[in-house]
Amino acid sequence: MTATPATTALPAWAMRLRDLFRTGSAAQFILHGNVFDLVPAGGRQLSLKGFLDEVMFAGYDVVLHYDRSRGVRATRGSEDWSAWLEQALGPADGTGHALTLLREPGSALELIDRYLLRTLNLRALESAEKTTRSAPHKIAVLVDFAEFAVPRGDAVQLGGAFSANVVKALGWANDPGIQQSNIITVFISEGLHDLNELLVENPHTVSIHLPLPSEPEMLAYLEALEASQFPDLRTRCEVPMDVLASRLTGLSRVGARTTIALALGNDRTITSKWLTERKKDVIERECQGLLEFIESPFTLDHVAGHDAVKAWLREDGELLRRGALRALPMGYLIAGRIGTGKTFLVQCWAGELGVPCVVFKNFRDRWVGATESNLEKIFAVLRAIGQVVVFVDEADQAAGRRESGDNDSGLSGRVYSMLAKEMSETRNRGRIIWVFATSRPDLLEVDLKRQGRLDVHIPLFPPQTEDELRTLLVAIAGKLKLPLALADVPDVPDRITLGGHEIEGVLVRALRTWELAVEPKRPLKDLLADVFREVRPSAHTRKLEFMDLVAVKECTDARFLPERYRELDPEAIEDRIEALRRFV
Repeated sequence: MTATPATTALPAWAMRLRDLFRTGSAAQFILHGNVFDLVPAGGRQLSLKGFLDEVMFAGYDVVLHYDRSRGVRATRGSEDWSAWLEQALGPADGTGHALTLLREPGSALELIDRYLLRTLNLRALESAEKTTRSAPHKIAVLVDFAEFAVPRGDAVQLGGAFSANVVKALGWANDPGIQQSNIITVFISEGLHDLNELLVENPHTVSIHLPLPSEPEMLAYLEALEASQFPDLRTRCEVPMDVLASRLTGLSRVGARTTIALALGNDRTITSKWLTERKKDVIERECQGLLEFIESPFTLDHVAGHDAVKAWLREDGELLRRGALRALPMGYLIAGRIGTGKTFLVQCWAGELGVPCVVFKNFRDRWVGATESNLEKIFAVLRAIGQVVVFVDEADQAAGRRESGDNDSGLSGRVYSMLAKEMSETRNRGRIIWVFATSRPDLLEVDLKRQGRLDVHIPLFPPQTEDELRTLLVAIAGKLKLPLALADVPDVPDRITLGGHEIEGVLVRALRTWELAVEPKRPLKDLLADVFREVRPSAHTRKLEFMDLVAVKECTDARFLPERYRELDPEAIEDRIEALRRFV
């Protein structure tokens, strides 16, 4: 690889590729991640293929590009490639046969392989005969949309052409002749897990991730846009340029330009609120619906009870605002029976934190490798956003298992492995904050729940006293836009345990009677008393008790526990859990 002009500062990923190739450490690379974005190069913004062509391989004799749509084409050294191609296939006969061969993955990579072999043979003859021949000395092969040439899957089941392509790619990586001959092969794919695992895991193939632009890189790009395309950017933007760069971090350069062009092209001033909305829309679109931003109108003031929990979360929110990231946990596990308000608690915390909060959507896919690629894309966006709270609801279903068995071909185990690796990255402390919520924390792998991943385990319980129940009922009435004071709450029957969803059901039943009644209507308090007398709590008492006790077992701080659970012997809790397990 030739020296890059001093005026062109290479991105970190490009420097790594260059250094590894120069030292002979590798001759085959996989570029994945943000591959559809622009790459800055000496004042210009190039596509990735343009950057590789015009900057990284500018001094090469031959540069071959292949993708399934346009086939094999030479952007440099076309004379040698065309001459060899005519010799190999014969003169074009007008039937389009040659074009078909250049497009089909099997025949296209076969032709590239034969061309490389021919070049190596010519070089051997040069060395042996000490004569000068016309063999190119530097060749780069770029395979774009590589998942259509070497797709994921068992090589035996892929079929002849695709399995042959995998073998060819492995040969290019492992052949000492190619490694020592200034021949480089580059496979380009957005998702690493879309490629064949034999290629990805090959020790002679180096995978390089292209990240989304960091905040300084985004600022540099905005300044370049201002100089070239949007001279009035500063005057049309209510926030300073460094703040604008911060707000756009998490987008690709293409996404950031689209956002700015949408505003300036429609004579709109770029306000902080508009910027937040557009960023959310663009990220959700770029993630193809895998992430959803939480926009919560609530704060922790809307949460009834759970005072110790609210105090802890508010203290961590203060640490976040101060930038005391080393004092923050890596993540939280919120456990408790159904109806205790786990999701609502997170929504309320998100409403007052001041940092983005996103929810994992259904990232699992039926196609081989698609789930892992979805997770790759999610992780890349999360790392780029800067600071973000990531909420995983029903975590026992989403997080996977270490041992997944045969029913899902190992998918659950791979999901678990990817999540565990990402969650334990200490550089993300205070930047990516994980919040898992589940009524069955016992189904989560122990490694995911350990300190350094989900440090703080918060149990939530239904109201433990009549006063707590009355307070929660008033709070839920407010959520239903029903003006209800504590004085309007009737006496609650003894020994009745109701969760938040059951209390909401009581209110709705009372409102139903109220709306159907004719004037003069009975007071709402009397209607509530009637419903309380008739209501039947959930009959699944053993299952609910089990959920309560596994939440107690997981708790990491006694202040979160109601009084009646604090003095329970751990062995007694364990024995009772085992006794109840057969009912679950």
